[in-house]
Amino acid sequence: MNKKYRKPIIAGNWKMNMLSTKTKEFADDLKPLLPKNRSSEAVLCVPFPLIPGVAKAVKGLRVSVGAQDVSVHDKGAYTGEVSAEMLSDLGVKYCIIGHSERRAYHGETDALVNAKAKKLLEKEISITPIICVGETLEQRELDVTMEWISMQVKGALSGLSGGEVRKCVIAYEPVWAIGTGKTATAEQAQEVCEYIRTVVRKLYDARTARSLPILYGGSMNAKNAAELLACPDIDGGLIGGASLKPEDFSVIINAANEE
Repeated sequence: MNKKYRKPIIAGNWKMNMLSTKTKEFADDLKPLLPKNRSSEAVLCVPFPLIPGVAKAVKGLRVSVGAQDVSVHDKGAYTGEVSAEMLSDLGVKYCIIGHSERRAYHGETDALVNAKAKKLLEKEISITPIICVGETLEQRELDVTMEWISMQVKGALSGLSGGEVRKCVIAYEPVWAIGTGKTATAEQAQEVCEYIRTVVRKLYDARTARSLPILYGGSMNAKNAAELLACPDIDGGLIGGASLKPEDFSVIINAANEE
């Protein structure tokens, strides 16, 4: 982490887990575990039905609420879709877009991710996009990781100004390390996150690149968080399973709070 230029962000992704009836219990368990003086930002990205309950449960904990997806449409006959305005109305501050599971199971493309980013960044919405990029195991073994990541970053940021990019977050999530228990080594994660910053610097400028938070999202947990967060270009984590456990989630938040 480089706290001189970027605020660390620990974003939990509950995926399709948890119930509204359990959110208060989660928040009550998390509250005493959080550091009193915190320099990092904590976020919980939860399924749509849980957003109001989680927002109420974490009130006063300095934990922001995020969504896991957004529609590119404003309103209308789009059954099952949820608009950016609806999310904003619920107090959502962050939104994950382009997660590998959305890309794999729902066919999301870089162009669609780009359209969602633009929708979230609209002035009247102003929700921070957490843009996910990452390679599969096959791509890593073929040694095309950097080319693939570069293509995803360029596609997701296409048409955005430097000012808009500075309002974004990028999460590097090697697909082969999500939910598998496998984790990229700190060296592997740092190498790709540094490369992402280099791509952004070439697309825009040094100021934009050094202002952009880059998270690591491949099975970061209570045991490996400190080592990963010590890397200069890893500014936090997109946390899956560990974010459902208050004790583990707090350990990661505390690790991001270390100087």
